[in-house]
Amino acid sequence: MRVLGLSAEHADSAAVLAAAGRLVAAAQEERFSRGKHDAAFPARAAAYCLAAAGLDGLAALDRVAVAGGGDAAVLTRHLQTLDPAFDPRRLICPPLDLCHAAGGFLPSPFAEALVLVLDDGGDGLTVAAGRGDALRILERHPQPLGWLYSAVTAYLGFKPGSGEYKVMGLAPYGEPRFAATLLEHLLHWRDDGLFTLNTAPLRPPFHHPALAALLNGPPRPPEAPLTQRHMDVAASLQQVTEQTLVRLTRALAARHPQRDLCLAGGMALNCVANGKLLQDGAFRRLWVQPAAGRAGAALGAALLDQPRPARAADEDGMQGGYLGPAYDQPAIEAALRAQGAAFTVLDEQSLLARAAADLADGKALGWFQGRMEFGPRALGARSILADPRHPAMQAQLNLKIKYRESFRPFAPAVLAEEAAAWFDLPCSSPYMLLVAPLAEARRHALTAKQRTLTGFDRLALPRSALPAVTHVDGSARVQTVDGRHHPRFRALLEAFFRRTGCPALVNTSFNVRGEPIVASPAEAFACFMGSELDALALGDCYLEKSLQPQALRRQTRAAFAPD
Repeated sequence: MRVLGLSAEHADSAAVLAAAGRLVAAAQEERFSRGKHDAAFPARAAAYCLAAAGLDGLAALDRVAVAGGGDAAVLTRHLQTLDPAFDPRRLICPPLDLCHAAGGFLPSPFAEALVLVLDDGGDGLTVAAGRGDALRILERHPQPLGWLYSAVTAYLGFKPGSGEYKVMGLAPYGEPRFAATLLEHLLHWRDDGLFTLNTAPLRPPFHHPALAALLNGPPRPPEAPLTQRHMDVAASLQQVTEQTLVRLTRALAARHPQRDLCLAGGMALNCVANGKLLQDGAFRRLWVQPAAGRAGAALGAALLDQPRPARAADEDGMQGGYLGPAYDQPAIEAALRAQGAAFTVLDEQSLLARAAADLADGKALGWFQGRMEFGPRALGARSILADPRHPAMQAQLNLKIKYRESFRPFAPAVLAEEAAAWFDLPCSSPYMLLVAPLAEARRHALTAKQRTLTGFDRLALPRSALPAVTHVDGSARVQTVDGRHHPRFRALLEAFFRRTGCPALVNTSFNVRGEPIVASPAEAFACFMGSELDALALGDCYLEKSLQPQALRRQTRAAFAPD
């Protein structure tokens, strides 16, 4: 069976093509339209998926499944634009939460699991049970926990629907002194592990005066300075979220027999909370859909009612998340020549040695290799890489390359077999969705004076042997790399390890603030020339910034709207 799964008319619209239960291709529309979190019908993403499967239209599909549905006539018009011969009887619209649950369970490595869908919109939470190819909904609770997080995100001056991860990154700089207020007035815990929200101050568009009254001050205007009070609000929100989810999962574990848990829905991207759930141990194992937001619903729609292919016991069906477009070497070279770029073509060993040497010298490297990632995380295919041992690297990447707030944390990609020596992480984390403490042996003790610092005064303190990726609370958002699906990225980590004794690199998405992750060679070169990246490895091509024609320099700081 061939199915095209779609999510549309909501941020992060996407298309996914699956055949016989195996993912063939997947991409978000934003990567093609270049509008971040694009909510438009994913026509370009769907066209890519069809092309990747070798199909020239929709006729060879058994069905098109749109997660959550929509206006059937409008959907039919869009699909008939892709293929005028499309038969609308092949269109189905499975429920959104069922699609999220399918995306959470069917690609997971578990034969049987409980699935918790934490939608970041207004659809509340859903509990499902998966076994083999079957999936059934057990509980539905119309309490949109995501509204609380989005409302406070907006109050803090960030864009709801995209800025929640900034709040998560800001939280360690504050103290949770508003947590009791949030629990008293906005979120009430129930004895059964569930909760009730006071939704009146939380409804979109998220600017209710009652929230400002509760938090002792007016909303922060976008781009205004961040104060200690803002940090404390973020810390309070994050703590309440973590505690709520821990209570919820403990209750679910007590009333359902499954011992493994899958997470889906936009709130499952809160990797700090995920780490706390894993640490709590209510469930034996945890797996999070890498594209947990609406893009993951498209994936679930494509996989619903399809068989699950046989896989190794520890292997999921996401193929490392590398499901987007790839470009062969002739196409890359042609794109660079069209731009007037100066580049050298290297064999793989020379490319890896050159990149590792530049990284060890403190240079920031654009890395464009293989198929693009599906989901919000760059996993070594469309990445900016750097040496995590440099104390100033976090600030340098944020301010001079990404053009974003200085407090924003970065993640380490680490060789899988070396992870335990550097991080207190009890399992693999290939999709950068778990936060774990640095191993005790890798941490640096702070002086008495340093421990008295507050807020952003703590930002520059070197807390570990990997200061560029260590958060102020001594943790990191870890990506473990085994090389199963991206051997070249693995080989670069190995080359860097041999040269430096460090098995990790800073890994952040290849884009500047407000821009979707680059998808094509031309976009990669434009981002390279519009930022202060030092070098670019694009396929087998290696580029140095200092050798590029001055006329090709561009300014991207103001090219995209703030995220």
